[in-house]
Amino acid sequence: MHLQTLLLDIKSATVVQGDAAVAVEAVAYDSRRVERGTLFVAVPGFETDGHRFLPEALERGAAAVLVQEDHRSLWEPAVAGRGVAVAVAEDARRALADIAAAFYRYPARDLRIIGVTGTKGKTTTAYLTSAILEAGGASTGLLSSVEFKIGPRFTMNSAQVTTPESLEVQSLLAQMRDAATEYAVVESTSHGLTLHRLEHLEYDVAAFTNLYPDHLDFHPDMDDYLAAKGRLFEMLDEALDKGIGKTAVLNADDPASAALRSRTKKARILTYGIESREADVRAVDVALSERGSRFRLVTPAGEVAVELPLLGLFSVYNSLAAATIAVSQGVALATIADALAAFRGVPGRMERIDCGQPFAVVVDFAHTGEALRSVLQTLRPAASGRLIAVFGAGGDRDPGRRTGMGRAAAELADFSVLTNDNPRTEDPVSILEQIAQTMVEAGKREERDFIRIPDRREAMRYAFAHAREGDVVLIAGKGQEPYLIVGSEYLPWDDREVAREELRAALI
Repeated sequence: MHLQTLLLDIKSATVVQGDAAVAVEAVAYDSRRVERGTLFVAVPGFETDGHRFLPEALERGAAAVLVQEDHRSLWEPAVAGRGVAVAVAEDARRALADIAAAFYRYPARDLRIIGVTGTKGKTTTAYLTSAILEAGGASTGLLSSVEFKIGPRFTMNSAQVTTPESLEVQSLLAQMRDAATEYAVVESTSHGLTLHRLEHLEYDVAAFTNLYPDHLDFHPDMDDYLAAKGRLFEMLDEALDKGIGKTAVLNADDPASAALRSRTKKARILTYGIESREADVRAVDVALSERGSRFRLVTPAGEVAVELPLLGLFSVYNSLAAATIAVSQGVALATIADALAAFRGVPGRMERIDCGQPFAVVVDFAHTGEALRSVLQTLRPAASGRLIAVFGAGGDRDPGRRTGMGRAAAELADFSVLTNDNPRTEDPVSILEQIAQTMVEAGKREERDFIRIPDRREAMRYAFAHAREGDVVLIAGKGQEPYLIVGSEYLPWDDREVAREELRAALI
């Protein structure tokens, strides 16, 4: 593909140097991935600036570069006197999204795209949706914080973010298209929507789970956070008409749904809920137990009994969101019920670790106050003994998570072990001090109600050594993440595997 062809839809990009007809064989925004024939897009980042890596990209054989106008002091000296083609854009990150879609021949136009947004439940809802659609005979792809699915093949999402950069998103969608996939179910985060990573997705269904305070290190306030999620519903109106209609799926029990409803003018609205009697899809006669939940699913097409093997009321909400999406796509109620009954969960989300120990161990991704509160409330009925929480809070992230998680543990756990969780460039001791101070302010006493053990393996070992029959040990914060971030290093780590190692060692 030629550079000028890639730039056709980018009104703000102009070739200012070199041959606009140069052939582009690949696109990259990471200079380490540049080979001969590559278009290198210099994207200003949060920790570094792609313009600083222009010399490396050129040395590696970049055929062309795209730079951002207001970074002229960085790129102009780097390209001066070079024979390379140079395109200038007002917003390089947005231009990357446009180029990625064009380079992969707009794959979303050939797929039915379902976007799931919200603070909690995105991953499980996406997995549930994929499972129901497949039970109904459709082939699905999945872009989630845990895994990517193309046809029957799952690969781990090794990126550091839920929503990868637009180049990876378009590449994955192209692989789905080429594998004759019908639906792509996409976790659509506020970061992804704000940073243009999800441009050109041509959404057909947009679903909202809930809204709680989070990511306030990125969004200046909750209004901005909600507005970012609202972008998904605006995109329904902008998307290509594929002849199947557009649908907005909203949680009738969450007040934020009213604002999101107003962001689309063309989409059909379908609501779901438990409390609201006006919801289109409802769960009634809900019964929760330590084995899961039972309820009647009431829809405009009729009703059906559901047995869900997932714990907690929030799992019922996630299943309702997925069921409503499925209803919008014409999946039969019996198929929905069967798929929900057969669902066995998401890796790292309320995942049980069983090595024959006399107490329960659960690993979960909960890394905010609301998420930890939900998980602890869910596990409480399953604990005939004590509920023990092992958790920390990430560094270089919203400090409100520390107080929120400390408060949740103080109110709902019987004992807590405070430990490291991706401290990044912050002092781990300081992070634990903030959590501990919150717990003390809530009336808890150190050594009696909680203890600090910065080393995460040692923290698990301590919790397992003090757990007794009937206790439940929750290891929260990292879920399926395959690393522990200390400073700028990504150290190999998996809570689930470390827990198994320590449990087996304790049982020898």
